[in-house]
Parts: sequence; C-alpha cells; structure tokens
Amino acid sequence: MNISELSLRRPVLAIVMNVVIIVFGVIAFKFLGVRDYPAIDPPNIGVRTTYAGANADIIESQITEPLEDAINGIPGIRNITSSSSNGSSSINVEFDVGVDLEAAANDVRDKVAAAQRQLPPDLEAPSSVSKADASAEPILSMTVQSDTKNPLELTEYANNILIDRLQTIPGVSSIDTWGEKRFAMRLWLDPNKMAAFDITPEEIQSALQRENIELPSGKLTGDNTELTIRTFGRLDTEEEFANIVVKNVNGSDIRVKDVANVVLGPENEESALKESAVPMVALAIVPQPGANYVSISDEFYKRLEDIKKEVPADIKLNIALDQTEYIKKSILEVEETLMIAIGLVVLIVYLFFRDWLLSIRPLIDIPVSLIGAFFIMYIMGYTINVLTLLAIVLATGLVVDDGIVVTENIFKKLEQGMSKRKAALEGSKEIYFAVIATSITLAVVFLPIVFLEGFVGRLFREFGIVVAGAVLISAFVSLTLTPVLNVFISKKDVHKHSWFYLKTEPFFTGMESLYERTLKAFMKLRWIAWVVIAACFVVIYFLFTNIQSELAPMEDKSQFRLSLTAPEGTSFLAMDQYVNKVSQFLIDSVPEHEIVLSITGSRMSGAANNGMIRVRLVKPEERDRSQKEIVEYVNRHISKYTEARAFANQDQTIQVNRRGGQAVQFVLQNNDFDRLSEILPQFLDEANKSDILTQVDADLKFNKPELRIHVDRLKAAQLGVSIADVSQALQTAYSNQRLGYFTRSGKQYQVMAQVDRIDRDDPNDLKKIFVRNNAGQLISLDNITNSVESTTPPTIYRFNRYKSATVSANLAEGYTVGDGVKEMERIANKLLDETFTTSLTGSARDFAESSGNTMFALLLAIGLIYLILAAQFESFIDPFIIILTVPMAFAGAFISLWIFGQTFNIFSQIGMIMLIGLVTKNGILIVEFANQSREKKGMGKTEAVVYAAGQRLRPILMTSLAMALGALPIAMSLGAAATSRIPLGIVIVGGIIFSLVLTLYVLPAIYSYMASGKEVKTFEEVLADEEKELAKTNEEREHDTKN
Repeated sequence: MNISELSLRRPVLAIVMNVVIIVFGVIAFKFLGVRDYPAIDPPNIGVRTTYAGANADIIESQITEPLEDAINGIPGIRNITSSSSNGSSSINVEFDVGVDLEAAANDVRDKVAAAQRQLPPDLEAPSSVSKADASAEPILSMTVQSDTKNPLELTEYANNILIDRLQTIPGVSSIDTWGEKRFAMRLWLDPNKMAAFDITPEEIQSALQRENIELPSGKLTGDNTELTIRTFGRLDTEEEFANIVVKNVNGSDIRVKDVANVVLGPENEESALKESAVPMVALAIVPQPGANYVSISDEFYKRLEDIKKEVPADIKLNIALDQTEYIKKSILEVEETLMIAIGLVVLIVYLFFRDWLLSIRPLIDIPVSLIGAFFIMYIMGYTINVLTLLAIVLATGLVVDDGIVVTENIFKKLEQGMSKRKAALEGSKEIYFAVIATSITLAVVFLPIVFLEGFVGRLFREFGIVVAGAVLISAFVSLTLTPVLNVFISKKDVHKHSWFYLKTEPFFTGMESLYERTLKAFMKLRWIAWVVIAACFVVIYFLFTNIQSELAPMEDKSQFRLSLTAPEGTSFLAMDQYVNKVSQFLIDSVPEHEIVLSITGSRMSGAANNGMIRVRLVKPEERDRSQKEIVEYVNRHISKYTEARAFANQDQTIQVNRRGGQAVQFVLQNNDFDRLSEILPQFLDEANKSDILTQVDADLKFNKPELRIHVDRLKAAQLGVSIADVSQALQTAYSNQRLGYFTRSGKQYQVMAQVDRIDRDDPNDLKKIFVRNNAGQLISLDNITNSVESTTPPTIYRFNRYKSATVSANLAEGYTVGDGVKEMERIANKLLDETFTTSLTGSARDFAESSGNTMFALLLAIGLIYLILAAQFESFIDPFIIILTVPMAFAGAFISLWIFGQTFNIFSQIGMIMLIGLVTKNGILIVEFANQSREKKGMGKTEAVVYAAGQRLRPILMTSLAMALGALPIAMSLGAAATSRIPLGIVIVGGIIFSLVLTLYVLPAIYSYMASGKEVKTFEEVLADEEKELAKTNEEREHDTKN
C-alpha cells in the first residue's frame, strides 16, 4: 500500500500531516533573521602592534616577520596579509569560510603570545588581537551637528550620551565615531622660550609626572570609626596645568605657562568629517557577524525617536547612511514577485483545466510547500535573504508541478467514467513513480552545490537546499493531500462542462492532434534529431567562449563612494582643502545627491594623505540618471582636480569582505624588494596603456619624503650626550606623546605635549631643540647631528609571507571583471619572470572562485541525475535519452543571455543548475509513459513514444509554462533592487521554452533510436521463463540418464 492509498483510506491523517507542516513552518518563520545575502564572511583576525618612532623597515623585520612566522602554522588559514608602516605593524589573518571565529581568534592569540619574546623588548604594549570581522562596514550611520557647539563638545555629547543608548541594541558589535575630536590637554611648547629659561622637554615631562598624580593613601582607624584618606593630586583645568612649577632657579619659579601654551584641544588633529562641507560628527553602527540587520535598524529607528525628544534644541540628528533600506526594498520586491508568480501559475492551471475548483487546488499545494520550506531554513540555520526568497519564488512554479501532474491524471480517469475514489486511487498509483522520480531528480540537482567550496558554496547552498526542500515537501503534498482533495472538491458530474470549457476544448484537441500529426511527420525524418543536438553543442561552445562573465551584475543601491589619495607627504591641511573642493564639485554637479559625507585622513593607518567621500542619492524613481551613469560622469570630470587622485566606486552586489575598493585587484609577490620596485612602474605603465583597465593604481609607493638624522657619536660622547638623550628629546618635542591623564565630567582624557606648529614647519627648526648633557649644560642638537632629506616606502606590504604590491584598476565601459582579470594576467605573463608569483584579491578573487567552482557542480549534477534515473528506470539507456534535453536547455539559456545582452554570472549559473532538473522532468514523463505503454499495451517503440508524447502533451505544457511564468517576474525585474537577478529569470524562461519545443520532437526521435528493442517483461514473467527453462533442462538430463 503506497502513501496515496493510505491517504485515501484515512483522509483525516493526510490532512493532519499537512497541517503539522504548516504549523511548524509558521513558527519557524517567526524566528528567522533577515539579511541581504547569506553570511559569507570568513573569520578575520587582526593583529596590531605599535612601536613608536620605528620606520617601516624596522617594523617589518623586527615585528611583522616574527609574528607571521608564528601565526603561519595555524590550520585553516587562507591568506595572511600585512602592512608595516611608520610606528605600527598590522597583520590580517583570513581563515576559510566555515572556520569557527572564536577558535580562530584563540589560535592566533596563543601563537602571538608565544612570539612576544622575539619582539623588541621596549614595546610599550604587547600586540593586540582583535576579532575584526571582515564585514565590519557599518550598516547605519547618523550625523550629529550643531550651530553652537564645537566638534569637541559634539564628540563629548555623542560619546557620553548617544553611544550608550545605541550600543545596547541587540546585534550591535560596536559604534564607530567618525570625525571624532576627543578632548585632550595640549601643551604647545615654545623652543625659543625653553632655551631662554634653560629648560628641556624632558624636564617638562618629569614635572608633569611629579605633579599630576593621585595615589591611594590608606585610612585612619579610631575606636569606633575609620576614615579613608584621599589625597587630591590630579589636575583638571587649563589653569592648573599652566601653573605647574617646572623648576626653581634662584628662588623664582619657572612655570609651564612660561615656556608653553596650555590649551584644552582635540587629541587627534588630523581627521575631519563633513556633511555637505559642514563639520560634524557621525556615529556608525557595526553589526555582529550574522546579526539580523533589519531588526537592528527597526530598533535603531525606535530609539532615535526617543533620543530626538531629549536632545538639546541646538543639536540636529540626521541619517547619513542606511544599508538596510536597500535590504528591506529587495525583500519587499521579492515578495511582490512571489505574489505575481503565484497569480500567473494559477492562471495557467485554469487555462488548461478551465475549472475554478481545480485551479484553486494549487493554492493549497503552494502554501503548504513554501511554508514548510521555512521550517527547513530554520533547522539549517539560514536567514531570510534575497537568495532564499528567490528560491521560494522559483519553487512556486516547481511545487505546482507535481500537483498538476497528479490532478491531470486523476482528471483523465474521471473522464473515462471511473468513480471519484477509484479515479483518485488509480490516477495517483499510475503517476506515483514519475512524481517521486521527478522530485528526487530536482532535489539531487542541488546536491553538488553542497560540495562547493568557499563563499560560492555558502551562497548556493542556501538557495539549493530551500528549493530542494520545497520540492520534496510538494511531492509529499501531491501524493497525500492532492488525491484526498480531488475526492472532496470535485464536481458531481465530471462530464458536465462550463461554457468556457466547451468553447475552448476544440482548440486544445486541435492542438493535440496537430502535434501528433507533426510528430509522425518528423519521425519519418528522425535523423534530424541528431543534427539538432549537435547544433545545440556548437551554440553552447560558441556563446560560452564569447559571452562576458562577472561575479554579479551591479545593482542601483542609490549610493557610491570616492577614494581620494594625495601624493605621499601631503599635509593634513592641504588634503582637507582638496576634499572640500571635491565635495563642493559633487554638491554642484550631482543634483541627485541627498547626502555628501566626507572624511579626511585615514582612521586606520593614520595617514593624512587619504580621504573618502560617501554620496547617497535620492531614490531611483526620483532621478533620471542611474547610479552607474552618475559614477561614470563623476569619474570623467573629477580628473580636473589635479592635486590628488580620486575615483568613484560602486559597491559590488555580492562581496565577501565589505571593504569596497576597485573592481580588479592583482597582487604581485616577490621576496626581493628591489626586483619588486623595479617591475612595478613597468607594470603600471603597461596597465595604463590598456583599453580595458582605467584608473590604475598600486598600494606600494616609494616616495614618502623623510628627514634622516645621523648623530655624530664622537662629538656627542665628547660633549657628554648619549644617543638615548637625543632620541628622547626629539620624541618629546615632535611625536605628540602622552604625558599623563586628566578627568573631565567623569571621563578620563589624555595630556599631550608637542612643539607648536610654527616651530616645526621647516627642517632647520631642529636647531631649536636642546639636550642636557651630563654636566648639566644645554647642547643644541645642531652641534651633534646632521640631517639628510630622502624618500622611503611609507608602508611595506606582504601577502602570504612574500613582499607584495597590489595593482588595482577599474574597468572601461563595456568590460566586465572577467576581461579585467585576463588583461592583468596578459601583462603579468609579458613582464614577470619566474621569481614572481601573482594572486587575485578583493572582488576579482571572488569572481575567479565562483567560475571555477560552478563548472564542477554542473557536471556533477548531470552525472548524479544520470545515475539516479538509471536506478529508477532500471536501464542505462533510458536516462541517457532524458539527459539529452539538457544541452537543448543550455543552448536556449545562452541564446537568451546573448539576445538580452546579459553576462554569465553567479545568478545565471544558479539558473543553469536549476535547468538541469527542470527540463529532465519533461523527458521523464515521456519516457516513463512510453515504457508503460510498451509494457501494458504491447506497442512497438515508435508507436509507444508517439502515443506517450501525445498523452503527456498537456501536463508537459502546463508544468513548463508554470515554471517559466513562475520565473518570468524575475526576468522582468520589476524594481531597482532586482537588476542583478534578471539573468536568473532569463536563463530559466529562455532555457525552458527553447528546450520545450525541441524536446517534444527531438526526444521521441532519439527514443525510437536508442530504447532497447527487446520486449519488456516484468520480473514475474522472467522468473516464470527461468523456471520453465530449468524444468526443461532437468527433463532432458533425466532422459539422458535413462538412456
């Protein structure tokens, strides 16, 4: 007794089983998180070490190398990249996707701790290890501005009041303050006055440490009470610091204010954030890995409303950036697509059955299967994102299939005059095997996806498992619920038809007879079938080699960013002026802008010659130009500002590390730094000549100006000055050093000393610095040092232990990432010898990974389907006939992509893998039915296949059109956020329609050639034959023995 028969005998059981699926699905749906794409960020661990005053060479050899050596042995590492720059070493360890973040962090911590002994002994602090998640791009940022408060007061307000309110939102990892200006007590030293008063920087430093101190003083204990003693030694105000006595000469005090200017000023002078050229502060919310972005954003807006009620009147809060708006919009659009798809599917069913009761039936199949899919998502730990929702849209067409096939067969039995229950029993029994075969085939297509490595595997896996799950649930529904519903919801008199049915039936019967006539005619010229298949292979080869490929098409996210880089050695003020100019240009020439947010100075490396501008545009429907056109316009016109380089970038649709950057990033690696510095300029020249690459740049620069100071050791020794004295004097005078702390409104801030700007803007200013020798006299540095101007690489980069340089470029109009990577490889082959190795990084690496992986998945999917069909049909030839529908579908898919000018990308690849499962369904229906006809009715091969194709024409048309129309809304891409999904829809619609037409003629012809000509016998008949054969031999043996 199969499951359909069980359901018909116990209808309540069937209904209960389906209700349980719905209940679990609804509960699971409530717990699912929401993101834009599946979490594909690999664990990233950052190791940062500071060594004040050391240059890049020393940092690399003494800190970065030993640490990399130690970290290198950890399992699961994918890449180690590092940069050694002035005073700091930064190492980033990227692990494979799927490695546990906590375990990775602990491994790195252990190795770094063990390596600390090999590092210089005078490091201020040990290396810090942080779980810098790769996607630590903020998802929301809010600007805080005021007409009356200065940036210092704004930062204080934001840090003390706003951050505490936002940090507690569930799912928030941290809150960055952009344009932060923290309070600090600045002592601006005047070298001339210090020389006049006979004071050195070290004496000011020791005076501060002596006077600004608070130690626990213990307690007094009496008979009944005790008192804690607290000595107040901390200084808090400018006045108190200005009045510190540095030393007493002949009874007169020399105070700090006599030799320095004391000001309550900003700790970091070299960073600024402006919105539309107005200085302000911004708070950026960074989510934890895997957090639910939409719920963070909902909670944020709720709290923002509360905060706005309490904020002082002179402070204005504004949203500068909201990545979640785009996510919500994408998800809303996919939901609309789902509704349209369901509507179209119901329409198709109605047009074929022309009976409302029957066409409402799929509305029961669809919800059960789709809601059941949410339960599968919950168990697998997936989120609601663009890919899982797309899977559900595509599942709409597939889920109805099984129901249609079963209902159509039961309908036929009813028309033959059977009773309701008998028809349901016989109809579902006859089709039982085909339904299970097609569903398993479809589910198996997605099995290879589970084997895919890296982030492509992560992306496809969620898609594949959701589709496969929905299809398997729908097979269960169509074998349990559908037969039961056919008994309960069917008309009393099957042969009594509606007016619409009577009017349109002649069209359908005409279509069937026309098909049978043309098929019989085609069977006379059946050799043409081989020509058609050969032609399909030629088309696939020709278009596959010529069609452009990329990771995913760009989407209009209504935002872009500009990266600005000035020549090495550019001062912060000069950079700030340039950033203001570019911001003003954007405000004037991009009328579609909503917000122009600029940041001068790099938060990470502290380099003053970097800047970034983020532009948010009005919604796509409110502007005439697309985001792409605006970015191209900006890139064309921005080159007239020649002080620095600027280029506008759009965010990739799918990216692993949300770091942004240019489209193609190519890494050159060589351990010989001189070879690298010799080849790099040649490589850049070649790349600049290329028609494919634009805005070529390299991260490794050689021209940072520096002043090299050499101490004359002999002279210094004679004058009684040590090298340490010289270094310390320079450090205190110029390096913005921390001398202590002070408190202000309950928070602790730094005290910093530095020579005033006027006295440190020229190499000759070094003469003004004095050192005290061992005899207590002041010696000018000019007497014991000489200085040389020179250049140096500001930062030394390493990639997987080699010294490296990354060449990055954008693409010229009409070229894709695939073309850019090929062009870089061409230049590399021309210029580099075998001592060099090359790698890709950024979105180019993601692209290269995705293309290599999916070919394997496609071939494996075809192989698996062949084996599964062979097992089901108990034949190695029948499945081969069915598999021949695949090249026809692929040819259709490539032709559609080519006609609509789309590229071969992740979405078109997902479509291709789905096609394998979709089109083999039609083949299964024809071959299975032809085999049944030969078995039960004793027909010949050709007669059986023509009869089967005629009988199955309606369900094949119906299921194919249902699937094509289910994918049509995706191909039509209604809405701005849907452009990247167009290729997926086009591949499915084009592939199905193209292969449908060919399958209906080519497949029967191939069947008539390849199906085994032997009479098909059941197992029982074969057993009976063998028994007869054995009995016959035994008789003969007995006969022989008698003789």
